[in-house]
Amino acid sequence: MKQLVLCLLVVMASSFLTPVTTDLSPKDRKFAVDYYIKTKERLLKDVGQLTSAQLAFKPDSSRWSITQCIEHIALAEDGLWQWCMLSLKSDTLKKPETAPTNEQLIAGVTDRTKKAQAPEMLQPKDQFPDAAAALKAFVERRDSTIQYLKGTTDPLKEHFMPTPAGTIDVFQGLLLLAAHSERHTLQIEEVMKSPGFPSR
Repeated sequence: MKQLVLCLLVVMASSFLTPVTTDLSPKDRKFAVDYYIKTKERLLKDVGQLTSAQLAFKPDSSRWSITQCIEHIALAEDGLWQWCMLSLKSDTLKKPETAPTNEQLIAGVTDRTKKAQAPEMLQPKDQFPDAAAALKAFVERRDSTIQYLKGTTDPLKEHFMPTPAGTIDVFQGLLLLAAHSERHTLQIEEVMKSPGFPSR
């Protein structure tokens, strides 16, 4: 009799529990998709009507041209995506005790007062025929990632990756990817405001 009562109590209690799910919350999914779309549109709006002279202009010999910025964005768009997907398959890192909020992460990545050296593999070295080809590669990868974020049920918050911002989950790794493109879109806007930037 005691066992029967115990079983009934367990069944009743379980009916009040929320099923465990690894899916993104609707809020997280919307936040990521909206941010990916917004940062894509900002880049396309900035560079869509630029001339060859404007794309090639350098404020000085130590800084990248807009074409080089676009190439770097395109290379990183794919490279960071692959890094996120590899991290999703790894259980090497455990959940950190503290982590930045999504907003803090994006603010940190897009802070142009803090300079960073791009890894060798992501540095622009004319890996595309021109800026249009690099931009096309960016858009294709970005659109594919947006579709992934809209429907994925992968456990993005259960796998972790090391970054300059500390250990973060793969969902935030994907936010970092979009923030990276925004960081270099801001760099493009700096070039466009530089003295001597061609009018056409």
